Amino acid sequence: MTILVTGATGAVGRQVVQQLAKRGADVRALVRDPSKANFPVGVDVVQGDLLDVDSLRSAYSGVSTLFLLNAVVPDEYTQALIALNVAREAGIERIVYLSVIHSDLYVNVPHFAGKFGVERMIEKMGFNATILRPAYFITNDMTIKDVVTGYGIYPMPIGSKGLAMVDPRDVGEIAAIELVRREQAAGPLALDRINLVGPDTLTGADVASIWTQVLGRPITYPGDDTAGFEKNLRQFMPSWMAFDMRLMSERFLTEGMIPEAGDVERLTALLGRPLRSYRDFVSEIATSA
Repeated sequence: MTILVTGATGAVGRQVVQQLAKRGADVRALVRDPSKANFPVGVDVVQGDLLDVDSLRSAYSGVSTLFLLNAVVPDEYTQALIALNVAREAGIERIVYLSVIHSDLYVNVPHFAGKFGVERMIEKMGFNATILRPAYFITNDMTIKDVVTGYGIYPMPIGSKGLAMVDPRDVGEIAAIELVRREQAAGPLALDRINLVGPDTLTGADVASIWTQVLGRPITYPGDDTAGFEKNLRQFMPSWMAFDMRLMSERFLTEGMIPEAGDVERLTALLGRPLRSYRDFVSEIATSA
């Protein structure tokens, strides 16, 4: 049978496809634009959209396990509900869903609240599911490298509670492991939730210190200006999304993204290797063009 990956050309979805192909799985990738589908040989590429019921029905044909990933868009919640209902109609029972850590705490943040609702639907509909809950993606900070190197500041308002930043490559690999586990199981497996975190929980000052050590010159953390963060984001994203990101950053300050006891050890055991760290990430990109 076939594993279908949605969001397959994104930062996580592409990793999931590659990891599944590496494990010899029968993979189908749902994409909006097939020209962006540069996947390993053997991956079945189908064009479709999570709001296009006909394309979903076609993509789901012969699928036994679904990886559901929704982008942060205004109708994210609707997309997920349609995708799950059509999956149920198609007889798909095995699902791995990419949610977000602390969706139950960040209740006023639109894309967190939407994912929390999807989690409830998955549970109430009785899917044989793993819910993955990643923390802040390390690679989000690719966008501020020039600010760090050019102005000597780390501008993301992440606060002093700490974020357990995770590498999307680790997210993709763990998702593939869970998809294969459910696909190959002889019968239904219990609903499971996995927090996806990095090896370190870092504050704004911690992150600035890492940049300082890697670059060999002082990098400072100027503070928790969430209003300024929203203003800057509005230069290159819609106002609703910039506001969503501001609300998220405000919860960074009050809640952080803190792992539960045993999270790091569980992920390390699943991967059979250490988790990739923020320091690894900075070392990789610091000298790149």
